[in-house]
Amino acid sequence: MTDEKISRRQLLQTALVGIVAVPAATLIARDAGAAEALSESDPQAKSLGYVTDASKVVAATNPTFKPGQHCGNCFQFKPAKPGAAEGACAIFAGKIVKSTGWCKVWVPAAAAQPG
Repeated sequence: MTDEKISRRQLLQTALVGIVAVPAATLIARDAGAAEALSESDPQAKSLGYVTDASKVVAATNPTFKPGQHCGNCFQFKPAKPGAAEGACAIFAGKIVKSTGWCKVWVPAAAAQPG
């Protein structure tokens, strides 16, 4: 063993990092487990015409819908990982949406071309 002394500055820096790390880790873990699947019966989902399967969109009641549009090629959609069947949506915060879904707020992603 050595008789190295720890400076007060080093001790405070280490303690500060530890104090900050615990709440940050807790927030990250809470957010990861908090998301639940968006239901078509959710009031916000109903108001925006969300469906889990874009092939079932009724064009008569959703005139902005064009074939080929779905959550997977929408600017608002952030997949859990590349090619994932589900992901987060900027419109439906805290909810998971299907990549095959669609809603009235669909906006083409930069690289997406419907059809």
